[in-house]
Amino acid sequence: MHLKFLVPIYSRFSGISLAKFVHTNCKHVKPPSASLYPDNEPALASQLKSILLACCDPSVLRQGKQVHARVVVSAIGNNGLLGGRVLGMYVLCGSFMDAKNMFYNLELRSFALPWNWMIRAFTMLGQFDFALLFYFKMLGCGNSPDKYTFPHVIKACSGLNNVSLGKLVHGTIRLMGFELDVFAGSSLIKLYAENDCIRDARCLFDKMPHKDAVLWNVMLNGYVKIGDNISALEMFLEMRKTEIRPNSVTFACILSVCASEARIGLGTELHGLVVKCGLELDPPVANTLLAMYSKCRYLVDACKLFDMMPQNDLVTWNGMISGFVQNGFMDEASHLFHQMISLGVKPDSITFASFLPSVTESACLKQGTEIHGYIIRHGVPLDLFVKSALIDIYFKCRDVGMASKIFSESDTVDVIMCTAMISGFVLNGLSSNALEIFRWLLKEKMRPNSVTLASVLPACAGLAALKLGKELHCNILKNDLGLKCHVGSAIMDMYAKCGRVDLSRHIFKRMSERDTVCWNSMITSCSQNGKAEEAIELFRHMGMEGNKYDCVSISAALSACANLPSLHYGKQIHGFMVKGSFSSDLITESALIDTYAKCGNLESACRVFDVMQGKNEVSWNSIISAYGNHGRLKDCLSLFNKMLESGILPDHVTFLAIISACGHVGRVDDGARYFCSMTEEFGIPARMEHYACMVDLFGRAGLLNKAFETISGMPFAPDAGVWGTLLGACRVHCNVELAEVASRRLFELDPQNSGYYVLLSNVHADAGEWGNVLKIRSLMKERQVQKVPGHSWIDINNTTHSFVATDGSHPESAEIYAVLKSLLLELRKEGYVPQLYISMHPQTLVM
Repeated sequence: MHLKFLVPIYSRFSGISLAKFVHTNCKHVKPPSASLYPDNEPALASQLKSILLACCDPSVLRQGKQVHARVVVSAIGNNGLLGGRVLGMYVLCGSFMDAKNMFYNLELRSFALPWNWMIRAFTMLGQFDFALLFYFKMLGCGNSPDKYTFPHVIKACSGLNNVSLGKLVHGTIRLMGFELDVFAGSSLIKLYAENDCIRDARCLFDKMPHKDAVLWNVMLNGYVKIGDNISALEMFLEMRKTEIRPNSVTFACILSVCASEARIGLGTELHGLVVKCGLELDPPVANTLLAMYSKCRYLVDACKLFDMMPQNDLVTWNGMISGFVQNGFMDEASHLFHQMISLGVKPDSITFASFLPSVTESACLKQGTEIHGYIIRHGVPLDLFVKSALIDIYFKCRDVGMASKIFSESDTVDVIMCTAMISGFVLNGLSSNALEIFRWLLKEKMRPNSVTLASVLPACAGLAALKLGKELHCNILKNDLGLKCHVGSAIMDMYAKCGRVDLSRHIFKRMSERDTVCWNSMITSCSQNGKAEEAIELFRHMGMEGNKYDCVSISAALSACANLPSLHYGKQIHGFMVKGSFSSDLITESALIDTYAKCGNLESACRVFDVMQGKNEVSWNSIISAYGNHGRLKDCLSLFNKMLESGILPDHVTFLAIISACGHVGRVDDGARYFCSMTEEFGIPARMEHYACMVDLFGRAGLLNKAFETISGMPFAPDAGVWGTLLGACRVHCNVELAEVASRRLFELDPQNSGYYVLLSNVHADAGEWGNVLKIRSLMKERQVQKVPGHSWIDINNTTHSFVATDGSHPESAEIYAVLKSLLLELRKEGYVPQLYISMHPQTLVM
């Protein structure tokens, strides 16, 4: 043994000679004489106990064992108190096996001390069930616990989240008179506060005669944990009235409340108090202040605080990067991330979970794969949050295979990762896959949260699975999740896309709180389901009720103006955009271009496009489509070439507009060439709407066999829109045989659409087959299909009027209808039917 290690410890006890503690196994060395030992055994025991108190760290375990050896040699181990001290030394030094052996070798176990140490040891190891087992064994052996027993027993209950058992122990504590003991009482309060029993915690807290800062902090964190921020603030004010000074834990807790509720005023006041207390540079407080300023959108103050900190730890870097991402400053977040790495600060999983959303926003697959590679190379733990962020990136970059691979290779999967998979599949149009993940989630006994349900409802909408959507709606109501705005919006959108706008409107009216997303969803639903006037009226009410418009609100309202069409409403919204901050928003400006074009004002559409500061693919698509719908193919193709020259790649919408424009002017070869260019040159897979456009292209030119071959060669089953386009072409070119084929498919896909019955009836009527006309009308009666009359719109003195055939309700209806009819006849002679004044529903094409 090396005596020099004992010097720091033994030197504290000046009355003790080091020689008396020498122990060796060498036979030729004579044992120390009896005169070196104290004559009084209790005195030696007292000295050894004092030395054992200093052996409370693993670094001095060796010296502690030397003292234990001296106890054994002195034959005073039967002293229960001294044996308990040795046991405690092993527990504090982390030598639990020695502690166990010591416990079972003790002859006298009638004291509470050895039991307390064993309960504490198992609690330190996280073996809370064994800690409680020893507690009950202690009671069974007839040993009475003391006030030092209960804090660790309560901690074991807390570790097992067993509040019921904790309450039973609380009863014993109360009977023994230890309820108001600072250690036992504090442990109970912490148990209740951490397990959402805040009333029990508060009841005991109010009884405590002495409350230190730790106890106040436990209560504050308990209120914050259950989301009762008001009570947390009230308790903080109560604490300020006492003599207890708030510490860094207190400020970190209260500042987190300010951050979650965006209470910047209170946050800045607390910042002043933090400075007064000299805690402004304390890392936990400074990091919470930084998060508070970031979440309150005071990013300049957050940056100032970040620069003032003398040393930025990993938490600080993570907080600043997260602040940039949350406020939409993705480039700044990327710059800070690279700066962090260049300074030698190694990012962790939290860094990547905070930073990866910035990559998701830009949808840059190369950057995403580079970061994924960095994570793997540097051994950064791939926790569930990082995996979910990577899955989100790959889905938004259209790499469905890689996202699915990350999910399938994960050992552990939670609801968050499943939600990322569901939303990713929906984003990529794979609604069936999204539903499969949702079913698997339920099979694995995971409980979907509100975000999961809001993500899976669009899958039901994409498949028009109304029955499944209703089942999910019932589940949401059963679990009281329907009150949340984002869930309600998803339910409304699902019903609207399944054709039940009435149910969507009913849910909207019943919602107690309606945020901007709810209003936007309802306006969009009405606009997309042929209820443009209702959409505009909702847009008005949204503003009247004090809700702020965003780019989605403006775009949805402009879309309704385009579908009506109503030029004067469009101009009013344009004026609102100029007065507000939406005049430079690309989404709303693109919608404005579409509105002006569909209302027949191509010049205004061009002016909006020309003054746009930045143009993306949506802006170019809007103006290309505007020229195409007006039959100006040459200008349409010229804009397409300018788009390519500006470095913006076309997408599927671009080619849809070009092929449609080619169809309007009868340029079949050009349309087919651009269709091939889309798939072969630009690598954009053809969608259902592209095939429908090609069928329309061939159908308008009278190449019905070519149109039918296009349908037969589709890589997926054609929908009602494709067959409906063919049926409309058959009516124009009087092809009865092909019309029968198309109608059979349509009656299977959409048996309640009256437009298809009317089109087929008109085909037979044009061919003089009146018997078949009567059969079709009888079939409509048999299936209870109601004919929806065709209707048109016209603006008179900034008022939009809707007319159906032979409608005489308006005093000027006869003159208006005569003008409309002559105008349409002239346009049809030119081979062009404008989409400006005729609805795209099949039943309105036969006016």
